[in-house]
Amino acid sequence: MYEIISKKMLTPTICEMDVKAERLSKAAQPGQFLIVRADEKGERVPLTISDYDAEKGTVTIVTQQIGASSSDIIAHEQGEEFCDVVGPLGIPSEFVKMSAEELAQQHYVFIAGGVGTAPVYPQAKWLHERGVKVDVIVGAKTKDLLIYTDKMEKACDNLYICTDDGSAGFHGLVTAMLEKLVAEGNVYTQVVAIGPMIMMKFATLTAKKLNLPIIVSLNTLMVDGTGMCGACRVTVGGKTRFACVEGPEFDGHQVDFDEALRRQRMYVAEEKEANENHVCHIGRGK
Repeated sequence: MYEIISKKMLTPTICEMDVKAERLSKAAQPGQFLIVRADEKGERVPLTISDYDAEKGTVTIVTQQIGASSSDIIAHEQGEEFCDVVGPLGIPSEFVKMSAEELAQQHYVFIAGGVGTAPVYPQAKWLHERGVKVDVIVGAKTKDLLIYTDKMEKACDNLYICTDDGSAGFHGLVTAMLEKLVAEGNVYTQVVAIGPMIMMKFATLTAKKLNLPIIVSLNTLMVDGTGMCGACRVTVGGKTRFACVEGPEFDGHQVDFDEALRRQRMYVAEEKEANENHVCHIGRGK
């Protein structure tokens, strides 16, 4: 069993938890994910690792309340336990393999959309600690939905906030901010976008227009996280790839986003039915 060491609601629907998982915390690397099973009756829920602390033996997860399973995760309180926490899974970010000389030549810009800000944080932090130039663009519909901004300020050289309604920072989309930064003379060697699929699609189109390489994370397609169910199939460079075992990060210019978006909508009816019939059973039978 995996004890919840701390719990904090970042917004009314987004929850941060530190979970005791000593072996996982020692092996985790930026870009990887884990799977949580809330209890014996719960389904497997893939979540990107938002942070990890090998000394404390904890990993941090950020969960947005969307459906029945995410509701069951968030229903847990500090001191309670998850049935299973499995990981780290997936291939670490490419920069983990770079030499110090290679890293010194890089200037990364991360584009984080909504809850995607959480998985951007460990990547930006890892690079920033090694002296790599890192800029981060964080976008949300409104200021009340922004998360991790205080943490992110310490994990990058420059943080740019964007809101759709102009309630904080730049009034506009993250893609417009990327274009603005490039127009101002910033030279980036790598763009990384993590967030809603539609955001990553348009971030990729913008990067293509600016002639910039871009990496995207497709963990939102996953179900079982081991490649067995096939739900994470995606076409990359004309070939079928499995996001959970061959990703979750891929060259955005090679991803068939229209196919990925269709796949995300495949089980909308079933998800709606599950939400309507959902009865939280956390804590029952104990």
